[in-house]
Amino acid sequence: MRNTYSCAEQLPLSLTVEDVAKILGIGRRQAYQLCNSKGFPCIRVGRRMIIPKLGFLKWLESSYEMEG
Repeated sequence: MRNTYSCAEQLPLSLTVEDVAKILGIGRRQAYQLCNSKGFPCIRVGRRMIIPKLGFLKWLESSYEMEG
């Protein structure tokens, strides 16, 4: 991850797979699997995977609501 963030407002507009792994506390392989899963907000630009901040936060919130 480029920086250490203490709140969602500090996140950049787009995240990398490595950012997602660090934020969620999972491994890089698991983060790639997540990015390839249906319903996860990931945009492919060539071979690069970009995760929009707002989409990620909405996904995270909806995942929490489904479990809670």
